[in-house]
Amino acid sequence: VFQEMARRECHFINGTEKVRLVDRRIYNRQTWAMFDSDVGHYVGFTPFGERYAKQANSNPEFMENRRTAVDWYCRHNYEGSRPFITERRGERGT
Repeated sequence: VFQEMARRECHFINGTEKVRLVDRRIYNRQTWAMFDSDVGHYVGFTPFGERYAKQANSNPEFMENRRTAVDWYCRHNYEGSRPFITERRGERGT
């Protein structure tokens, strides 16, 4: 059985003041390429991932889409996700 997946993670620090997007490309539990919005480009971890990163990083339209995803993907979804990702206070049973 082979499994391929893309995993996008939004890391929120101080609400939406500091937001980081990490986009991982995974095949059989091995990350082969990753985009980190703090770095600003893809990094490959396997020969295939290096080729993918080189191709993706050389496409200005695609990379602009990834760099702006912090706003249209992470910040956009923050309000709907906030009840699940922030600490709930006063709801603990004793």
